[in-house]
Formats: sequence, structure tokens, C-alpha cells
Amino acid sequence: MDSTNSTVGESVDKVEDEVARVVEQAKDLQDSASSLISRSSNDEQSLRQRALSLESSIRRCRSLLDSALSHKLLDPKLADKLEEDLHRARCIMLDGDAAAFLPAKAQGRFLRMFLGPINVRASRKDIQLKVKEEYNGYRDRTALLFLLFPSVLLILRSWVWNGCLPAFPVQLYQAWLLFLYTGLALRENILRANGSDIRPWWIYHHYCAMIMALVSLTWEIKGQPNCVQKQVTIFYIVC
Repeated sequence: MDSTNSTVGESVDKVEDEVARVVEQAKDLQDSASSLISRSSNDEQSLRQRALSLESSIRRCRSLLDSALSHKLLDPKLADKLEEDLHRARCIMLDGDAAAFLPAKAQGRFLRMFLGPINVRASRKDIQLKVKEEYNGYRDRTALLFLLFPSVLLILRSWVWNGCLPAFPVQLYQAWLLFLYTGLALRENILRANGSDIRPWWIYHHYCAMIMALVSLTWEIKGQPNCVQKQVTIFYIVC
């Protein structure tokens, strides 16, 4: 009996020691993480200041170059070479990782409306590429549903529902379209904020599709008589 109590006591002591060790490890990890974040924040602030200073220097050099040309103090060929060098320096800064440390451009109303005043600009190129890959994956995943959903509705309309679509499946489809186009528009705005060359008209046509899906959710599409005639517009949208 005494040996059993002794064994239990040793087990309890081991558990207490293990818990104490885990707590200390958690504290050490927290301190290390805080120190790393603090160093990263200081380094990031330093890089931001250097990026701003470099951008200001490029503008100043370009202004001096234009002034020298206007007063004919500089050979045109040399001026072209210097202008090309300035352009190359700016491209290196804007197209590389340093672009993340420049002041972010103002985000559109759409992003501010859904996400608020947060910065969606990724600080690293690999993260920007992952954002683009996620957008392409989302678009590819939804492409099949985009074709399958209306096809199923049209087949059921002809074979099961006698030419008259019930309200719920159509409204479900329109709600899914609203979700789809909202997701695409959000992702495209984030991609533009990260430097992707997405044409504005492509995003605007998704805005229009969102509005159409939202309006169609409010339409009365069911009812007799003349159910088929009332659903002509819905039929063309589904097609």
C-alpha cells in the first residue's frame, strides 16, 4: 500500500514538473515571438523610410534633369541615358519586393465597404502569387457549377416541373450567383491592390452581374395562371 502511494506521489510530482516546464516554454516562446515581431517592425519601418527617401530622390533627379535640359545645360544623348537609368531604378523599386514598403494606394470603395480601412497589400512577392493562385483556383472551382446549376434547372423545368420553375431553386441559384460575383469582385480588387493588371471593365461587369442577381432575387416568379409567361425573363437569365 505504501509503495503504491509512493508511486502515485512520484507520478503527481512528474506531472507538476512537466506542467511547470510547459508553462516556462510557453513564456519563452511568447518572449521570442514578441522580440522577433518588434525587430521585424523596426526593420520594416526603416525600409519604408528608405523607400520613401529613394522615391523622393528619383523625383528630385528627374526634376533636375528636366531643368538642365530646358536650359540646354546637358547633352540630349546624356540626358536620355540618365532618364533611362532613372526609369530602370524606378522599375526595380516598383516591380520588386521594395514596392511593398511604398505607401499603399487608396483602395476602392468596394473593398472599403466590405473590409473596412485595412491594408490588403501583401508585403512579399510569394504571398502576392498565392493570392493570384487562390483567385484562379476559385474561378476554376466555380466554373463547373456555373454551367451545371442552370443546366439542372432547365432539365428539371422541362421534365419535372412542366415548364414552370419553383421559386426556391431559382432564388437559390440567384443567391449563389450573388455570392460568386461578390467573391470574384473582392478577389479582383485585392489583386489590383497588389499590382495585378486586371482591367477595370472586367471588375465593373461583375458589379453589374451582382446587381442583376440581387434584383432578380426580389422578382415574383411563381404563380398561376400564365406561369410560363411570367418566367420568360428568368428563363433567359438561366440560359
